[in-house]
Amino acid sequence: MNNKETLFLQTIEQNKGMLFKICKIYQDNPEDQDDLLQEIILQLWVVFDSFRGESKISSWMYRVALNTAIVFFKKQKRRPDIEQLPQNFDHPDAPVTSGEKEEQLAVFYKAVQQLDKVERALIFLYMENRSYQEISASLGITQVNLRVRLNRVKNKLKDLIKEMNYEY
Repeated sequence: MNNKETLFLQTIEQNKGMLFKICKIYQDNPEDQDDLLQEIILQLWVVFDSFRGESKISSWMYRVALNTAIVFFKKQKRRPDIEQLPQNFDHPDAPVTSGEKEEQLAVFYKAVQQLDKVERALIFLYMENRSYQEISASLGITQVNLRVRLNRVKNKLKDLIKEMNYEY
């Protein structure tokens, strides 16, 4: 294995949590999540040499992964051969937690999937504990606009969760 491959694999390993979260936000069944993860890793490998170090590698990976997820999601929605499967949020690689916590996460991810792509990106970055500066730079909006949008998205999520007859 050469240095590029080693560096790439280490980078993927260090950021796999972020990649899993993106897959879970944009796809609801485990098979599609796995397919999306493979597609994201492939795209990251294809463009790995283009990373110029002008931002954190995790920020750069996030942008590539998010763009790949959006394209993958749009392609999948256009395929007439895919029937809508019941939503299943269990993933064999996910850490096992208490039943209640799993249910809460399932409801949360189901609500997040109802957001538009910008709202999903905003919530994802917020969940990753990114600074407002990093989030605003990633999304191309001002920090003031970010704060307003974040509050609106949080309220929207609360409403979506209530509509599912579930409250935390």
